[in-house]
Amino acid sequence: MPNTPRRVSDVMTQPVAAVDREAGFKKIVETLRQWRVSALPVVSAERRVVGVVSEADLLPKEGFREADAERLARLRLSDDVRRAEAVTAGELMTSPAVTVHGDATLAQAARTMARASVKRLPVVDAKGLLVGIVSRADLLKVFLRSDDDLVQEVRQLLAKFFAAPTKDLHVEVADGVVTLSGHMRDRSLVPVVARLVRGIEGVVDVAYDVTGVAPVHIGPPGAGSQGSYP
Repeated sequence: MPNTPRRVSDVMTQPVAAVDREAGFKKIVETLRQWRVSALPVVSAERRVVGVVSEADLLPKEGFREADAERLARLRLSDDVRRAEAVTAGELMTSPAVTVHGDATLAQAARTMARASVKRLPVVDAKGLLVGIVSRADLLKVFLRSDDDLVQEVRQLLAKFFAAPTKDLHVEVADGVVTLSGHMRDRSLVPVVARLVRGIEGVVDVAYDVTGVAPVHIGPPGAGSQGSYP
């Protein structure tokens, strides 16, 4: 897996379950259970994503079951009451749906999830048609890369961008943590090398150990501790 960054299409789940606007409440629950998911894209006849319906959208139906008529009247305009009275996916769904394209990087997908405060994103093609779904767990798959795989990619990166200055560096990876040890002609390049290595998907952290000098830990971006590089 030497070519990074990886794309959403590399990790998304296919096939993906979906329902149309007219799908009834019970059908939605049955589909969620059958596919063992907590949310479903709602699609048009052309498989264009028009919304998302989740377990959270369905729960008000049960939560307001015992509410008295006066309380429901006071809360009539709330989303929960609206959903408690809804019976189809079109009435229950959150719309417009937050989606991501299959050619987006995993970092872009993660930022989209974080901004929208969602746990998964329907994946669409260039025409906006549903092709898959990507979850937080899918985005974390990159950290399952083997240490040997990461060693290979780090070496390729060093050879491509820093062939001469880093020819005496040794690369070791343990549990995703990369350690660069040995000699480097221009030590001022350490922060640059560290940033590039950290950018390899699946790398957990980077440390740099210069022969005859105390190990220098490369902390996360913005770290201001003594002896670390931002």
